[in-house]
Amino acid sequence: LDLEDMGNRPANLKPESLRALTAVTNFNEKEVKEWYRGFRRDCPSGQLSVAEFQNIYSHFFPYGDASKFAEHVFRTFDRDGDKRIDFREFLYALSVTSRGTPEEKLHWAFSMYDLDGNGQISREEMLEIVRAIYRMVGPALKMPHDETTPEMRTDKIFREMDKDKDGILSKEEFLSGANADPSIVRLLQCDPSAPVA
Repeated sequence: LDLEDMGNRPANLKPESLRALTAVTNFNEKEVKEWYRGFRRDCPSGQLSVAEFQNIYSHFFPYGDASKFAEHVFRTFDRDGDKRIDFREFLYALSVTSRGTPEEKLHWAFSMYDLDGNGQISREEMLEIVRAIYRMVGPALKMPHDETTPEMRTDKIFREMDKDKDGILSKEEFLSGANADPSIVRLLQCDPSAPVA
């Protein structure tokens, strides 16, 4: 990301960087500049560590432990795998999660659940994420009787999505299952009453 050094003040985005970010996100130039100012204010180094990210996440979920789920979200934001989130990675992920199409959001969700990046989701990977969600929301969330444990919720997701019953969700199974039955998307989210994207 090309920046113009402004001494002690946060660096500004160069016009070519600004144009590049508006081309690959769902934000206009004014919004990119606003997000950049906030990012630089909160992350003067220009990069966010996993610990900083976990701390931010913990404020949104005060009744549970968001640290593990935040790790998984962080990994998905950290596109280059360098264990830091720079502004470009932050803005791209924010664009997908807040303004992306339902299809883009599902692709992003798939990459979060696919812990080892092999292009498929095992039951163990799904269970890891679902456990992290349950720890994060804590006792504040009342779950349906057939989803009271992470194992029960994972089993329910696999019953709905794993069409060939091989214990693995391919990207195609994940996407088609979520597109065919919007209630599956609810199972993948934290809130059982959440509206479908």
